[in-house]
Amino acid sequence: QVQLVESGGGLVQAGGSLRLSCLASGRTFNTYTMAWFRQAPGKEREFVAARSWSGTRTYYADSVKGRFTISRDNAKNTLYLQMNSLEPEDTAVYYCAAGPFGAGTTIGEYDYWGQGTQVTVSS
Repeated sequence: QVQLVESGGGLVQAGGSLRLSCLASGRTFNTYTMAWFRQAPGKEREFVAARSWSGTRTYYADSVKGRFTISRDNAKNTLYLQMNSLEPEDTAVYYCAAGPFGAGTTIGEYDYWGQGTQVTVSS
């Protein structure tokens, strides 16, 4: 029902910035909670940030708080993740996810996933 396509990943030096985009298709997109997760080599997928459709509720992992900003443009069906002050530890495949109203910070709460986009931060 919902298809998600990420873009914007790439190679960046430590301290640099990158903005990820997630284009969503689906008639009910604006009612979903949207989120970003990431998975580094040898590690489990972890929560990064989430935002409700109205923008009244946002959540950030402690590891990215103050550096990353999640936003969405409902008119364009697009979710963004602005990443500043990037560190090598941020290197991972980043996934866009969509879940129902009230979804939070756990993988099991989300129903739809994108294919992922690679972010590599060099030292």
